[in-house]
Amino acid sequence: MKAHQDLIVVEHLTKIYRVGAVAVEALRGVSLTVARGDFVAIMGASGSGKSTFMNILGCLDRPTAGRYLFDGVDVATLSADERAEIRNAQVGFVFQNFNLLPRTTAWENVALPLLYSGVSVREQRARAYAALQAVGLAGREQHVPSQLSGGQQQRVAIARAVVNSPSLLLADEPTGNLDSATSREVMELFAALNRQGITVIVVTHEPEIAAFARRRILFRDGLIVADEEGSAKMPLAVSSRSS
Repeated sequence: MKAHQDLIVVEHLTKIYRVGAVAVEALRGVSLTVARGDFVAIMGASGSGKSTFMNILGCLDRPTAGRYLFDGVDVATLSADERAEIRNAQVGFVFQNFNLLPRTTAWENVALPLLYSGVSVREQRARAYAALQAVGLAGREQHVPSQLSGGQQQRVAIARAVVNSPSLLLADEPTGNLDSATSREVMELFAALNRQGITVIVVTHEPEIAAFARRRILFRDGLIVADEEGSAKMPLAVSSRSS
């Protein structure tokens, strides 16, 4: 399939949750595009819609209305199995709490996305070791999470996210449990992966983390209220551009 210049195209996206008899509109007609190879930070207060938006981008949830095209494919037309295939093969996820299996070694945690890929255990190990080396954890392959610092655990999670060479890396508050120095190291790692061609989207409430991205998008009440592009390490400026 021919790769599209815009990896993500979102048109008039709406998401409504039902809480008893009450309808909660988490997204209210969001539209944007994300070019292949971009580095985007999504910001907003709790309840602004940013995490709901991230879940839809990662094919973890479906919109109530609107379109989401991933690499030219209308995700809403896909079956649950087809969406799961996209998640496993083309999208990597990094979360605030690392989500590592506590009694499993670093390389085995990294190899988890490869379990259903049809490759041999030997190949799984080789690819997991290579991914750990790429994030600076060579020599830590046999360590379990309790033997690693928070920053090292997040590096294991990042290695797991990229072991399948995804097109898109989604990170939800990836520095939320890290100190400022370790947070910077993790964000510099995301920047390095982005320079290798991976599209990176980071959800954060911290301006200093968002400053690593080339584009900053601000959500408020289910809408985009600012969308600024510029050099990395520049502060977010609110503008009138919205969807």
